[in-house]
Amino acid sequence: MSQQKRFGTSSEKIPNNQLALELFNEAEKESDSETPEPAVETITYRRKKKRGHRAESVQNLPIETVEYRLLDEEQVCSCCGGALHEMSVEVRKELTIVPAEVKVTEHKRYVYACRKCELDEVSTPIVTAKMPAPAFPKSIASPSIMSYTMTQKYVEGLPLYRQEKHFERMGIFLSRQTMGNWLLYGADRWLAVLYERMHEHLLIQTILHADEITFQVLREPERAATTKSYLWLYRTGREDTSIVLYDYQPTRAGEHPKRFLTGFQGYLQVDGYSGYHQVPDVTLVGCWA
Repeated sequence: MSQQKRFGTSSEKIPNNQLALELFNEAEKESDSETPEPAVETITYRRKKKRGHRAESVQNLPIETVEYRLLDEEQVCSCCGGALHEMSVEVRKELTIVPAEVKVTEHKRYVYACRKCELDEVSTPIVTAKMPAPAFPKSIASPSIMSYTMTQKYVEGLPLYRQEKHFERMGIFLSRQTMGNWLLYGADRWLAVLYERMHEHLLIQTILHADEITFQVLREPERAATTKSYLWLYRTGREDTSIVLYDYQPTRAGEHPKRFLTGFQGYLQVDGYSGYHQVPDVTLVGCWA
């Protein structure tokens, strides 16, 4: 049991009341009146304050103007009763967030037939209007909601169960299982094409960087959850638009970078791992790792 305690698998458990403390009572929980205040450190130089960044960051945003004017009956001088005129305008700017709007887009495709042929009781040609193919057949998913769900998960780090609650608060019931299906289908059907195109462009560069890191996959067929796998990273050098690609593999064998970099001829900057020596037609360049 002592060996299991030291080296076995375990999960980190949080007391039920700890989350509430962290969310709402962090200041009260961590405060200690006996802790002395830190000494004031004298800075021997002055940092020049950067100005104008806020104005630059919002200058390209759309502007909605709301004007506030006196009513006609209020435009009367309280002193002499004369008419008031606009002397100046005071302007205050503020950033406004427009919450996401979800709507149903109904696609109607009309079918046409020849009225004359129908009256003559002859076979009439049927012509159907063209309509874009669905992003996910037999699904309510549109390209916009699929990309939104992917961005929220992989860019903003919002898990599917939290997205499920987010949509529920908007009155829309989308299960995390449904969104998971969207992610998998979108990756296999649409993003894989983009990935392959980026891979082709990566291989024609003159300088590439590569590295690998351990990775664990839950519920992978015929592999325990604690099995160590590897995520290989490949990226371009100092191009205007960099390309970063990940390649999941079950082992750290050198055959994986050899296969992925087939066709690349240039400088490959890596650490000292010997597996990269299997990559042909490249010049290995060391790094500071």
